Amino acid sequence: MTDHGPNKALVLRFYDAIDSARPGEVAGVMSRFTASEYRFRGVHPFNELQGPDAVAGLLWEPLHHSFRHLQRRPDIFMAGTSEIDGTEWTCSMGHLMGLFDQDWLGIPATRKMAFLRYVDFSRIEAGRIVDTGFFCDIIGVMKQAGISPLPLQTGAELLVPGPRTHDGLLLHPQPERETATTIGLVNQMKDDLVGSDEGFGCPDHVLARTWHDDMIWFGPSGIGSTFTIRRYQLQHQDPFRNGLRDVAFNGHVSRFAEGHYAGWFGWPNLTMTPAGGFLGLPATNLRVDMRVVDIYRRDGDKLAENWIFIDLLYWLLQQGVDLLNRTREIVKGP
Repeated sequence: MTDHGPNKALVLRFYDAIDSARPGEVAGVMSRFTASEYRFRGVHPFNELQGPDAVAGLLWEPLHHSFRHLQRRPDIFMAGTSEIDGTEWTCSMGHLMGLFDQDWLGIPATRKMAFLRYVDFSRIEAGRIVDTGFFCDIIGVMKQAGISPLPLQTGAELLVPGPRTHDGLLLHPQPERETATTIGLVNQMKDDLVGSDEGFGCPDHVLARTWHDDMIWFGPSGIGSTFTIRRYQLQHQDPFRNGLRDVAFNGHVSRFAEGHYAGWFGWPNLTMTPAGGFLGLPATNLRVDMRVVDIYRRDGDKLAENWIFIDLLYWLLQQGVDLLNRTREIVKGP
């Protein structure tokens, strides 16, 4: 059994240091925990960055400046060996909460508490963080500030909760047999979707092979969340399948499980052509990439909950729609 305890302890110390850092201290904190060749992959507008100074300057320092008294509120924390290439990873998912006292990315401050939904993948090598995949729901913060940048979404808008079972913080080793069962199930589900001839859509009986009927799909702001297989199909899968064509699966950077939980992210996961209708937007006939994170909870022999992050800002930017710049121009004026 691989002991992921040291990797978990390293990342938890890193989170504590980053979250409590004072202005100007973040780059130094990051240098203590990350490798010199540290690679960062994040949602737009952060995208790909190299080295701790760049990440500190573009992500963490501005976030601390805008969200005072920043708190990390994780719902899931796990570690494992990626079956893609045998590398070691941790994953944390939850919310960053603070007082939104200063504008952030052109989003006007509310001077009220705000929640930034996040998921963070960290690859560990020789006691250092060498690679990060960081996704957050910026559109969700825009909506908390009273800005609705997209057409009406098909799913529910809500503060996304953690696992129903409240057991997602895996601070101790999990049974190997449970881990193997979970990764096997999510791979079966992935193969069902990718292998479908219906454009990443499946009929009820195919989904029911790997999902409980009362599954919960917690999607990003702009799409929303759904409950039960049938509502998932109506409120996300059908709009996705009908509004996007020639969807190609590109694989994952990391994919692993621990106990009853599993997660993956890709860079990008998918490439497709918007055919009109998805997110209520028109067709573009452009080939665009989609960066996605999936986190899963298994209950028995089927999956019960799924947390999704999609870099919708980047997906739209490739089609000529810059939501952040448009927001700055409208809110601030000429």
